[in-house]
Amino acid sequence: MQIYMPTNVYSENNCVMNHRKELAALGNKAMLVTGRHSSQANGSLEDVKHALQEEGTAYVVFDKVEENPSIETVMQARELGIQEHVDFVVGIGGGSPMDAAKAIALMVANPGEDEGILYEARELGCLPVAEVPTTAGTGSEVTPYAILTIHARRTKQSISYRIYPELALIDSRYLKTESVDTLINTTVDALAHLIESYLNANANSYNRMYSEKGLRLFAEMKDDLLQCRRFGGEPKQTLSDDVFDKLMQMSATAGMAITHTSTSLPHGLSYPVTYEMGVPHGKAVGIFLPGFLQFYQAKEDVRALLREMCFASVEDFTEYLDELLGKVEISDDLWKKDVEMIMGNQAKLKNYPYVMDAETLYKFRR
Repeated sequence: MQIYMPTNVYSENNCVMNHRKELAALGNKAMLVTGRHSSQANGSLEDVKHALQEEGTAYVVFDKVEENPSIETVMQARELGIQEHVDFVVGIGGGSPMDAAKAIALMVANPGEDEGILYEARELGCLPVAEVPTTAGTGSEVTPYAILTIHARRTKQSISYRIYPELALIDSRYLKTESVDTLINTTVDALAHLIESYLNANANSYNRMYSEKGLRLFAEMKDDLLQCRRFGGEPKQTLSDDVFDKLMQMSATAGMAITHTSTSLPHGLSYPVTYEMGVPHGKAVGIFLPGFLQFYQAKEDVRALLREMCFASVEDFTEYLDELLGKVEISDDLWKKDVEMIMGNQAKLKNYPYVMDAETLYKFRR
């Protein structure tokens, strides 16, 4: 058994300013990688700018990261990074900017290479990365993974390199400008990380401690999330500061869980649904969790997981998710393509502790 968690993590209000010296110590000039809107709305981008200015550290902003970032966007940012002579990268936002930041750091550090290196098994250097999460979902601030959209294959896949951020600066205040849909979808993504890590071929008593902690945090908030969905207003109108803090803690803990196990079948099944139907990633993953639990062979492990979440049965869990997320209708053609893709994906199948056949997998669609 092994535990390895190299990222230096801080979680508190005003986290970026409080730890600006550690952020600035990563280099002489930063590339701030973010999307077009959310980091401006929640104040995170301004906080990072101000922190670097206070330390006299130069920076350049790349704010063109789309949802589910593409290889093309990474290469566009790489050109700016080389031109500006940046020597560290700061991802600011949800999973998309944070994942993109890692891939950009790799590409800027290797200016003589093309995008082919993203999916090659080679030893390459990488610029230091810091992450400032503004959603509570991917846990990318503590994981080594970077998921990119590959348009040529009409899907998403993690790059071949494991790039741990040097520094994660977590401030739950940034969650307060999110929409209900974004907050719930990202939370379900974190929940999927916890479940897929717990029921995983790589799970052991050490790394399951992360999943158990995260599942207990979810249990403490699940009724609040449902009320937030039913109310339909802004999350900050219905959720307390304590819940926002727990959401960020759950997300980071879930990231630490999958760092040691990676994800499993629900994540693999979600990618074509996101690419072809535009279903947000967390929602796309969530619709496969009931089937994953229902057909998992070690029923005692499933019962233990449900107890941590305070659900009496898989049926109760399914009913909860249906109200929280809503249902998604997947066409027969897409579902067939999805199942065939997973059955050919050894990376996901090997994380499932038992033999999976297509007939059982087809039953995951409800």
